[in-house]
This record gives sequence, C-alpha cells and structure tokens, in this order.
Amino acid sequence: MLFLKRKKPFKSLLIIVLFVSNLTLLAQNSSIEQDPKFEQLLNEKRKVNASVITNDRWKIQIFTGDNENSKKTLIAFKKEYKDIDASIFFHTPVYKVWVGNFKTRVEAERNLKEIKLKYPNSFLIKPVK
Repeated sequence: MLFLKRKKPFKSLLIIVLFVSNLTLLAQNSSIEQDPKFEQLLNEKRKVNASVITNDRWKIQIFTGDNENSKKTLIAFKKEYKDIDASIFFHTPVYKVWVGNFKTRVEAERNLKEIKLKYPNSFLIKPVK
C-alpha cells in the first residue's frame, strides 16, 4: 500500500516535467514574422522626425484647436504669406499651427507684429525638440 502512494506523486512529477520541457522546446522554435510594410512605415517616420528642425529657431503660433480648423488656418496663412514657412504640429489633444523659422527673436517679433493684424491670438514660441 505504501508503494502505491509513492507512484502517484512520481507520475504527477513526471507529467509536469514533460509538459514544461515541451513548452520550452516550443518557445525555442517559435519565430516572429513581421509585415515588411511596418519597417517601411517606421523608416518613413524616422525621416520625418529627422527633417523637423526646431532647435535654436523661433516660431509664431497662430492657431490652437481641432484638426479641421487647423488645416483651414494653415491653407489661409499659406495663401497670404507665401514666403513664410508654416506647418501643423499635433500635441495631444490639440493641433497647433506654427509659422516661420526665425534665427533671432528680433526677426520673429518683427514678423509677429504683422501677423497679429490677421491672427490676433498669435504669440512667439521657441520649441524644444
């Protein structure tokens, strides 16, 4: 009778060991397949991030709000001020329209005076990357 009681824990232990070893073998043989478009998209994002130069430059923020109105504001600004660079930046949860890429604060303030006539809520910013 004592001999029968010892067999059950041995069988349970043997089953557990075999189960764990099978899991280990399965984990070692698994491979991850990644869609090639994902890597392409990631590379495009890296290019965009590298092209955005915001350090050591002054900008003017002319709008803060939702996506649709920011697009309208950007288009209207580009029609009126063709020689000043403008872009939309998303900072959760709002979209911002930043214009200019001025080297000095004095240059940015000169342009701000003119831009404030059309966009009265405009103000200077110096973005940090």
